[in-house]
Amino acid sequence: MRYRNLGKSGLEVSVLGLGTNAFGGRADKETSIRVLHRAADLGITFFDTANIYTGTKSEEIIGEAFEGRRHEVLLATKAGIRRGEGPNSRGASRQHILREIEGSLRRLRTDYIDLYQIHTFDPQTPLEETLRVLDDLVTAGKVRYVGASNYAAWQMMKSLAVSDSRQLVKFVSVQPGYSLVDRGAERELVPFCVDQGIGLIPYFPLAGGILTGKYAGGAVPSGSQLDHNPRFSQRMNAARLETGEFVAKLAAEIGTTATALSLAWLMRRPAVSTVIAGATREAQIDDNLRAVDLELSEDVVRALDDASKEFVYSPPF
Repeated sequence: MRYRNLGKSGLEVSVLGLGTNAFGGRADKETSIRVLHRAADLGITFFDTANIYTGTKSEEIIGEAFEGRRHEVLLATKAGIRRGEGPNSRGASRQHILREIEGSLRRLRTDYIDLYQIHTFDPQTPLEETLRVLDDLVTAGKVRYVGASNYAAWQMMKSLAVSDSRQLVKFVSVQPGYSLVDRGAERELVPFCVDQGIGLIPYFPLAGGILTGKYAGGAVPSGSQLDHNPRFSQRMNAARLETGEFVAKLAAEIGTTATALSLAWLMRRPAVSTVIAGATREAQIDDNLRAVDLELSEDVVRALDDASKEFVYSPPF
């Protein structure tokens, strides 16, 4: 495994992380725990979840899996998306965050979160309020580092400015959707991260399986995103499927898998600290890990860049 600093922070993370939004859903508890243990045993340290994933089951499963091994892993979770009814059941207010951090700590069976992230920008709460409560959580020892998810570059820049002016904790990372068929982050967010030293944590790096080659020829594999969620077909347009097939063909030519090739390309993009790829089987962890040491020639990188350049200006995945 290779490790990198998360942005310009001192926290080192595995270049390959594990996304866990399928745990307790497409992957049952027993399978999820085996996947988590397999990942940790092979050197993956960064595990990303959220308080809303599978109705809190994801956090609960992670907490059970790593009880007694907490010191070996970095746990990242999020808050901000609606969790119930009522006016304070969503957002980045002090009221909501203080309630949600306690629930996450309890479910994860820990007394601190390594990376606590605001799940989406909240235009109804002043950034000063959000950053102040995050600062308080860091001071209290309940959170080590803070990050954001689904923030635009201007929202991140404003957050850093508020932190500077008020002497508050700063975001060290941001999570965007980012892959060969979703390159919109390269327009503004990636240059911002490079300039400001913010760690980029891409999610949906395989575009729900499109970049694994599993949907080639119109196949719908059992257990896939499309198998469990027919609405996923709305994301499977012709251009994305064609790119997925190109990646699979190129991977075969250089003796690797489409999954490894897609992840390896992303790991080498500017500002990327760790790539959170999901897995619902132990074998997928092994396949994902092939990306870590996969060397890409300039010709291969150029071919991937050219094949996916239209997605820099396409709607987000």
